[in-house]
Amino acid sequence: MMPSVPTPSAEPSLSALLVEDDARLAALTRAYLESHGVIVAVAGDGKQGLAEALRGRHDVVLLDLMLPGMPGLEVCRELRARSDVPIIVLTARGEEADRVMGLETGADDYLAKPFAPRELLARIRAVTRRARGRAGPALKLVAVGSLRIDPGAMRATLHGKELALTGYEFALLRALAERAGRVLSREQLMELARGNSEEAFDRSIDVHVSRLRAKLGDDPRRPRLLKTVRGAGYVLAAEEG
Repeated sequence: MMPSVPTPSAEPSLSALLVEDDARLAALTRAYLESHGVIVAVAGDGKQGLAEALRGRHDVVLLDLMLPGMPGLEVCRELRARSDVPIIVLTARGEEADRVMGLETGADDYLAKPFAPRELLARIRAVTRRARGRAGPALKLVAVGSLRIDPGAMRATLHGKELALTGYEFALLRALAERAGRVLSREQLMELARGNSEEAFDRSIDVHVSRLRAKLGDDPRRPRLLKTVRGAGYVLAAEEG
């Protein structure tokens, strides 16, 4: 009898770094993710986590905020300054201000404890798809004024200069550019960029837009490219002006 051949997984194999000082939670999370094909390394404190993340071996970093040795927010800030690896913040600190702070320091996504393991797995797959340039089926180039977006290469340029964007920022800019001139609500942007609008809270998308504006060189007080429509959402101008 011929040996059975394993059926290829619909998702490519992934490697995650879990930075978590709660050994029991780390073990449970690792067991669940590895049962679904995610290879998980665990770091028990902030300094160890940062050092391991900077080695560049992992597709995503799952980062607790309350860590010994080095606070999670500092780890996030240092890591984002030196790497574009997707970061998902995991923390019991579920207040909106804490979520916003995590995003402002460079996190791509946020999940408050206690979380459902299935949701964590879904978010891992979403952020890594974006990072690998598979956020959507359309791969045609998008041009809006002097802005050029190449979805296949996950590359965006403005006036010929490449923009240094995280995976989430690229997905957000792509969603806006593909609908230039059209006002998109916060919920629509969250769904287009992340794949769902669950747990969308107003200020989270505001933080991402603020970071994106800064990278576009847009004046936050009088933006020319990425504009706020009060009470409605955001729009990328079809023409610079």
